[in-house]
Amino acid sequence: MSFTLKKHEILKSKKTIKELFDNGYSFFMYPFKVYYLPSKSQNTNQVLFSVSKKYFKKAVDRNLIRRRMKEAYRLNKGFLNFEVGNPFSLSIALIYISRFKLPFSEIEFKLKQVFVRLNKAEENKLLP
Repeated sequence: MSFTLKKHEILKSKKTIKELFDNGYSFFMYPFKVYYLPSKSQNTNQVLFSVSKKYFKKAVDRNLIRRRMKEAYRLNKGFLNFEVGNPFSLSIALIYISRFKLPFSEIEFKLKQVFVRLNKAEENKLLP
């Protein structure tokens, strides 16, 4: 298991992002609003990180939270069962919706809970 976050693992395609928000599934787990969409065309999971400009006016604050989210994802992405051997992968959007800057430990804990919920969705065949 590699603890890296490669460039091809970041979701950047406007077409894929639009499809994710239009056709994807979502749930809320404070401090995240999570959108996900299974795909057979990709070979790796792709993730998008977003922090609202409405709650954090300064780019410094938004970047701090985004860096914490990326680091928590990088360290814990192994908890996702959607790895190379699986027939499909996920496009995931993690949107930070809290008005407060949470410490890294709390962001990491909540992200692990998000991964558990995504894995349960796969086990219960809630994904198409």
